[in-house]
Amino acid sequence: MGHFLPITLEEVKRLGWEQVDVVLVTGDAYVDHPSFGTAVIGRTLEAAGYRVAIIPQPNWRDDLRDFRKFGAPRLFFGVTSGAMDSMVNHYTAARRLRHDDAYTPGGQFGFRPDRATYVYTRILKQIYPDVPVVIAGIEASMRRLAHYDYWDDKLFPSILIDTPADLLNYGMGEKTTLKIAKIIENGELRTENGELSEAVRSLPQVAYRTGNGDIRCENGERKAESDHWNRIDLHSFEECQKSKRAEAENYHIIELESNKIESAVLVQKHGNQYVVVNPPEPPMTTEEIDASFDLPYMRLPHPKYKKRGPIPAFEMIKNSINLHRGCFGGCSFCTISAHQGKQIASRSEHSILNEISLLSQSEDFNGVITDLGGPSANMWRMSGKDKKLCRKCSRYSCIHPTMCRNLQGDHQPLMDLYDKVAAMPRIKHVYIGSGIRCDLFTNDNHGWEYFKHVVLHNVSGRLKVAPEHTSDNVLKQMRKPSFSLFEKTKQKFDEICRRAGLRYQLIPYFISSHPGCRLQDMADLAVQMQRMGYRLEQIQDFTPTPMTLSTEMYYTGINPATMEPVYVARHPNEKQQQRQMFFFYKREAQPQIRQSLHRAHLDQYISKLKL
Repeated sequence: MGHFLPITLEEVKRLGWEQVDVVLVTGDAYVDHPSFGTAVIGRTLEAAGYRVAIIPQPNWRDDLRDFRKFGAPRLFFGVTSGAMDSMVNHYTAARRLRHDDAYTPGGQFGFRPDRATYVYTRILKQIYPDVPVVIAGIEASMRRLAHYDYWDDKLFPSILIDTPADLLNYGMGEKTTLKIAKIIENGELRTENGELSEAVRSLPQVAYRTGNGDIRCENGERKAESDHWNRIDLHSFEECQKSKRAEAENYHIIELESNKIESAVLVQKHGNQYVVVNPPEPPMTTEEIDASFDLPYMRLPHPKYKKRGPIPAFEMIKNSINLHRGCFGGCSFCTISAHQGKQIASRSEHSILNEISLLSQSEDFNGVITDLGGPSANMWRMSGKDKKLCRKCSRYSCIHPTMCRNLQGDHQPLMDLYDKVAAMPRIKHVYIGSGIRCDLFTNDNHGWEYFKHVVLHNVSGRLKVAPEHTSDNVLKQMRKPSFSLFEKTKQKFDEICRRAGLRYQLIPYFISSHPGCRLQDMADLAVQMQRMGYRLEQIQDFTPTPMTLSTEMYYTGINPATMEPVYVARHPNEKQQQRQMFFFYKREAQPQIRQSLHRAHLDQYISKLKL
């Protein structure tokens, strides 16, 4: 019989432990499932023989007893805000406070602080000044260098400057976490003068601060041809505060390096301190990613939460299966490639089928797989044909603005996998909930055949796709294909449904106020939607989040990839006017839409939209 990692002192005592090796502190409730990062890291450390306990959603406003309950761990504290950035979790695009939290039992709000990684780290260092603290997760990863913060509307320094953390483990951290644990266990974290040791400085996929600008870039893994990584010095934080162009230039370098398999060490000066970001680990092999997903997860929330209600984020994914990590789409507004990597790390068919078999045996399984996907529905097993070319590549996307000739994008294996899952015992339906990248379809990679397969066999009545906008100028800034692809997709969808006698719907997803988007672009979108008979549901106002190209454009007014100026809708009223265009069909919204269009000298759209 399986077990949960302990989250209470009673559980630790029942295990007979006198001291915990690693304590993980998280802003989420503890769900022991491979879709939740804290569980993944905890199980990875446990499999290596370490005693791991978790402090989920500690109370930071009382006497801090939650932080003290396990005492000082033998090795280190690991800190994360949770599966989401805490500010995105707390606030809307209009900077309004949300009233729920999908990662808390009952969806209750208020169980984590703003900037949770910052708060937890400072508290731990206050209580245990001599115990190492390693920060990780999306909040820390995306703030590893100077970054624009939308909620305070200013440039922030690296999170390593604003917190007393000893080390930052960015990206998907299983491999690096084990190496950090071993280094600390061997007493090799710091030298006698208090500086981080050479063993730490040569670790891939970590960031650290140092007061010594003479940074040697030793390649501890010797994974490249040289024993040394290349070093790139970015504009300092102070330079970026003075010059938005300097910040844009920095981001261009950061993105280029994050897209490479063999990248450079990035160094950014902050006052008299230096933040150093080492290159990432090599992409995970199938064997490595299988090992992570095959750990003995309970695949349930901790039983302590039963009386508090279900955890919405778990309810959403409990019957879904993740096929891969990484995304080579390169969308401007997305952090996936910066966090998970551009290269696709695919699970084996055996690992996937084994997880589905375990899921199907759970008591409350209803026979429906809600998703077989990942960051994208249809990138499983896709990679470069010639890996040597991939090692030299720095493109932000394998499919935009054109598809790479080196990309192996065959969809047949996915269709075969769907059919095998559908044929398994106790499986009634297999649905695809992840976004489908139609810009991956060609005439010779079974792409449109795959699309037909999904429509006929893997749709519950509505299929969601994300054209994001109708304006090609805006789509260019988003790094998305022309809207004509959505029109072609809809024609194919309608034809498939007509021939099969199905009354399914294709639901488009759109974003307003993205850099490059003007009110006229939104009016054009409304006209297109009216022409196509849509009343939009899947919509979002653009929210700038750290370490995306779109955020850098929003802050600087410059596209870092081209250094050309970009129009940005910054004022809340302008953002609201753009968002209102989604609701052109609602009578209560039409007077305000008419007024906005008239003031912008766009009266021609009033008649076009029959307002």
